[in-house]
Amino acid sequence: MASITGDRPSGAVELSIGGMTCASCANRIERKLNKLDGVTATVNYATEKAKVTFPAELDPHLLVAEVEKAGYTARLPEPPTPEQAGEEPGDELAPLRTRLLVSVVLAVPVIALAMIPALQFTYWQWLSLTLAAPVVVYGGLPFHKAAWTNLRHGAATMDTLVSLGTIAALGWSLWALFLGDAGVPGMTHGFDLTITRSDGAGNIYLEAAAGVTAFILAGRYFEARSKRRAGAALRALLELGVKDVAVLRDGREVRIPVGELRVGDLFVVRPGEKIATDGVVEEGSSAVDASMLTGESVPVEVRPGDAVTGATVNAGGRLVVRATRVGSDTQLAQMARLVEEAQTGKAQVQRLADRISGIFVPIVIALSVATLGYWLGTGEGAGAAFTAAVAVLIIACPCALGLATPTALLVGTGRGAQLGILIKGPEVLESTRAIDTVVLDKTGTVTEGRMTLVEVHPADGQDPEEVLRLAGALEHASEHPIAQAIARGAAERVGQLPAPQDFANVEGLGVQGIVDGHAVLVGRPRLLEEWSQHLPADLARALEQAQAAGRTAVAVGWDGNARAVLVVADVVKPTSAQAIADLRALGLTPVLLTGDNRAVAEVVAAQVGIDEVIAEVLPAGKVDVVKRLQAEGKTVAMVGDGVNDAAALAQADLGLAMGTGTDVAIEAADLTLVRGDLRVAADAIRLSRRTLGTIKGNLFWAFAYNVAALPLAAAGLLNPMIAGAAMAFSSVFVVSNSLRLRRFR
Repeated sequence: MASITGDRPSGAVELSIGGMTCASCANRIERKLNKLDGVTATVNYATEKAKVTFPAELDPHLLVAEVEKAGYTARLPEPPTPEQAGEEPGDELAPLRTRLLVSVVLAVPVIALAMIPALQFTYWQWLSLTLAAPVVVYGGLPFHKAAWTNLRHGAATMDTLVSLGTIAALGWSLWALFLGDAGVPGMTHGFDLTITRSDGAGNIYLEAAAGVTAFILAGRYFEARSKRRAGAALRALLELGVKDVAVLRDGREVRIPVGELRVGDLFVVRPGEKIATDGVVEEGSSAVDASMLTGESVPVEVRPGDAVTGATVNAGGRLVVRATRVGSDTQLAQMARLVEEAQTGKAQVQRLADRISGIFVPIVIALSVATLGYWLGTGEGAGAAFTAAVAVLIIACPCALGLATPTALLVGTGRGAQLGILIKGPEVLESTRAIDTVVLDKTGTVTEGRMTLVEVHPADGQDPEEVLRLAGALEHASEHPIAQAIARGAAERVGQLPAPQDFANVEGLGVQGIVDGHAVLVGRPRLLEEWSQHLPADLARALEQAQAAGRTAVAVGWDGNARAVLVVADVVKPTSAQAIADLRALGLTPVLLTGDNRAVAEVVAAQVGIDEVIAEVLPAGKVDVVKRLQAEGKTVAMVGDGVNDAAALAQADLGLAMGTGTDVAIEAADLTLVRGDLRVAADAIRLSRRTLGTIKGNLFWAFAYNVAALPLAAAGLLNPMIAGAAMAFSSVFVVSNSLRLRRFR
């Protein structure tokens, strides 16, 4: 993928990063990459991905080397092989789960022995050491390895805090057991929420070392699990695809892996099978169930020349399809890419959290050393001083801060994908908060975007069904959209239409032909007048009223007389009025913006409840309207579906594209509404606001918690084990708070 930045051609790549354990790690890798000339990188801790743009002359392997210099692993994306496509993904949580279970099983007795004096038998402290040591060494190994890597590179992260805190607690306990008074038979110590200051020679902190390790591992495990759950929407999209396909080669069907399919190949889709890739029907007709991709429950009828989408299901007959897009170009792959981009992007809120945790760690270590020095200096004794210093290290570990944004973004964007809302980038969530005006394109957004027969005005004494049968039969032979609308409407109301004879298209005026022995004319009044068939007063009035309302009126005549006027129009979607009400309920002001004439626009606006109408606007004018509203101090969302809306969608503070619209519009927008139902726009804004609210709640909890707890720990009022438990709980709280977004309706 290449783009232009200034005058320098550039490439873009997404690296898979390994070895990150907190937001500080992501922050460090990001800084390291951004120091390279011409490189712009954003690293996301939750998805373990780095999005990097770089000058064309730079070898991407240098980016990998730079990450490895920082003490982490990096991998360039590999094209998926057909073998990989069929592989079941391994359970990457298994090693972490094993480590957690071992740690919990060993740590629970250690904590129980320390907290319940009645359990403290003669040599209980030595059993505690036997159980706690493997927890700190084996259970805490990921923290120690990360801390050592960071130390070698002159950096400190949250793992540095965990490692320092647990090793300090274990080290102090070993000193007290072997060199102090704690190893004597019959030693006991009670469990107290406050610290009783002493020289510490008789105190062991094994429960703190083991408990903190187990709690933090639990937090890491729940975090990893939430990352998996949130990514499930992306995996589900990718799994919709077909694994193999029957291709026509020299008239014979040959089954090949879908990865070998090429543009232009003809492939067969039998009833009940999924369509392998995007294409055009060459032979056969059928109904295609697209509900998995679009949410539409009604199957779509397709025949030769119709486009079909990969991963939709052929519900009817046998189809032969010519592949038009394969692999990463298909609609399914584009949807998956949108979800992945959303989950790899970074919101401003997260950058703030990353920056804070990047400078937080050194400050905390300094505060811990200062606490130790202060208590030693005041003569309180090494035990009390050490206890307070360890409590500072453990309480400050800002895991909750690192999790606050990524987990909410992952769950929010994943839930959006399930509801048919594809969020292109999490920075989009920032925009939704301030939106106060929503500009709506008319055709295809508020209306159906296609002509429909809406009224039949027969002359006195004429049977409406006879009018529809004769006019519909003649129009059925024409390919004009208005003719097709009349033919569709007639077929729906009267059933089977007769076949016309001597059909002729009269350029710019209409059609003529013989139907059931009648010489029928359908078209402009002028066509009928050329055959001396003048409209009677009632039909002329109906024609004028339809045109005044911005609708299209067609005259029908046969056997020497004008017989009826048919009215066609682009009708309002049945859900549009409800959608406008929903948007108003969110405090937004709707504006209808269209290139259509004012009369049509005002009729549509009145039907759905929009007060402000801007009509007869050219595509370039749509951008100017958005700019003008922004200049008036409004924050604008734009909803559209066509190529003519693309520039306005890009200009708006928030662009929402109808998934039923053009690729250009979808590319230009921030959000895509897969179903093309305008009510989803209100859902999208509500989901975005809810996600942003969750992020803010998470950040507030993490900040308030650290700020409130640090002075307590420094004052020696916090037992290290309680500190560890509370800190781990804050992480679990943040993750579970984010997972509540999965219940968004």
